[in-house]
Amino acid sequence: MSATTSAATGSPTTARTSATMRTVEAIFSSTASNSDSPSALLRNPTPTQSSISSFTPTPATMGGPEEKLSVKDLSQTLQHFGVVDYMVFIAMLAVCAVIGIYFGFIEKKQKAKKKKGGQGLACKDEAGAAGVEERRGSEALDYLVGGRQMKVFPVALSLVASFVSGISLLGTSTEIYVYGTQYAFILVTLAISGAISWYIFLPVFCNLQLTSTYEYFERRFDRRIRIFGSCLFVVMNILWQPICIYVPALTLNQVSGISVAKIVPMTSMVCILYTSVGGIKGVVWTDVIQGFVMIGSMAFVIVKGTLDLGGLNVVLDRNRQFERLVGPDMTLDPTVRMGVLALFIGGAFFKLQANGINQSIVQRYLTLPNFRAVKQAIFLSLTGFMIVLLMCVYIGMLAFAEFYHCDPITTGLARAKDQVIPLYVMKSVGTFPGLVGLFVAGVFSAALSSLSTALNSLSGVILTDFVEPFRKKPLTERQTAYVLRGVVVAFGLLSMASVPIVEKLGLVMQLSSTVAAITCGPLLGAFSVGMLLPFVKTESLLTGISCASTFTAYIVVRAQIAIFTGQMSSPTKPVSVEDCNYLFDLPDNWNATTPAITAEAKSFSIHEISFLWYTTVGSVGTLVGSLLATLYFGRQDPRLVDKELVSPVLRNFWYGQYESVASDEKRDLALHESVTQPKLELPEKS
Repeated sequence: MSATTSAATGSPTTARTSATMRTVEAIFSSTASNSDSPSALLRNPTPTQSSISSFTPTPATMGGPEEKLSVKDLSQTLQHFGVVDYMVFIAMLAVCAVIGIYFGFIEKKQKAKKKKGGQGLACKDEAGAAGVEERRGSEALDYLVGGRQMKVFPVALSLVASFVSGISLLGTSTEIYVYGTQYAFILVTLAISGAISWYIFLPVFCNLQLTSTYEYFERRFDRRIRIFGSCLFVVMNILWQPICIYVPALTLNQVSGISVAKIVPMTSMVCILYTSVGGIKGVVWTDVIQGFVMIGSMAFVIVKGTLDLGGLNVVLDRNRQFERLVGPDMTLDPTVRMGVLALFIGGAFFKLQANGINQSIVQRYLTLPNFRAVKQAIFLSLTGFMIVLLMCVYIGMLAFAEFYHCDPITTGLARAKDQVIPLYVMKSVGTFPGLVGLFVAGVFSAALSSLSTALNSLSGVILTDFVEPFRKKPLTERQTAYVLRGVVVAFGLLSMASVPIVEKLGLVMQLSSTVAAITCGPLLGAFSVGMLLPFVKTESLLTGISCASTFTAYIVVRAQIAIFTGQMSSPTKPVSVEDCNYLFDLPDNWNATTPAITAEAKSFSIHEISFLWYTTVGSVGTLVGSLLATLYFGRQDPRLVDKELVSPVLRNFWYGQYESVASDEKRDLALHESVTQPKLELPEKS
């Protein structure tokens, strides 16, 4: 093996390079025709002893022993990232930067000129919008919510681009490739979570016209809960943003050979530039461009890949043969990775925190002029997200149908699991100039849109929750601008510096879900308590959310340690390497399937539950903990809570029988400081 490999990887000459290029298609085409039936491999998935050290192509296939390729040679040959691809990729980044500069400088100057000729904007016709007219036009309001004058379609497309981060784009496809189509059933939970958001959470947020969703906690409870919630949001973003940056860098690394350490600073600085300069308008309109690039690149890969393989039937047949077309596991075992309850209940909670109470998403809704526009944006964005997620699922199936005869993860052709999809794209459309660049631009578009949204939301939370409340004098417009942009730059640089840590962790889809669960699960529970249970006191919620956050963090961290040390793993679907026509080394412990753990050896630990349960544990734990704490701290009169702070679906239940009493005794009650909106607007007017 060593002699053969050294011959294959020696100093390349022009003739040898040409021969290498000619053999690449022969390798894939020949292997594709040699493994039509996987039944033999499935019956005996473990390779024979003679095949453990290396697999070599036959001379007839390769055209002679001098043309045998190693994994390293083949990987380098498949890197079709040429001049045109670089031009396409750089053009996308340049457009994003130009949009940010336009909204940061040119559009702002035009608006300043118009402002001199007129005074203010029309006040909203929605209930609870007192004080909005005076706040409009301010630096913070324009930077964070675009003056609440954005249009439905660009906001909806921006939401889709934010939902479908690079993590979703590559992570979902890789999930399907490795584990099968079980995760695709989470699409059902999108409709469930969308309906819950529509009726419970968003009416309250939109009616209150908040800049930071965590302002709600101070109105409903007090400042302690607001600071606690904001801290959870900041921690979540610190943990999640490096993953968001790492995924597209991994893609460009696979197709171009440029190291991740060089890619991350270049692309991140562009994102920091247009986010810090352009504000939410720059973010939304770059998302629109990035959304079209992302969807267009995926659509081309799908059409080209399906035609190359011979049609949809071939794709489905190959995935069916290797057990990729599967539904949720019909079991009540919480440790099963994709159990039916974990997928539909745990998945519903996970998606609910993403599109119901997440600051980054709610902030987009608040850029719209009224709740009717918000409803339209919800419907369009969820529809678009379902379509894009289905496209991600199908690309994963396409990749497996292409590599079903020779798994690149096992052979090392894909250096990481999440590089399988970029490898497939190179194989499928690499011969077309600019198309690989278009796909990489699409992945970066998805990632940068999510990153820019998170940075913009962070700036709003830091300003409204950590800076303004602790100042005796309000910030000037210039000071506000400096704070907002400084936060974007600081957290952007911090995310860049944290990328090396992410490289050593597991699958990005599962990693993203676990990181979000630490903070978003308890936050979902806290918002649910506030909007559905007005009798719960501040002390009760503080107890519940503290215990739930600590418990969830223990489960998540303990699980990641177990995965990193190899103590915990999930069964994978069978793969084949019997028809690989290039040189590679197999791991000593390689097998097509993960061996089952016997009942005697298996012992249940709480951290072994499916990652889809994490958000549920955090949110339900907060809810239950708060209710139990009321046994000690007692209940408060629901009349002390402003009805606007309670979800409309339960207002009649909590306040219907007290309507006349509340009207008569309202002056005598020791009202919560957030009982009326005009009172809350006073600090912002001063």
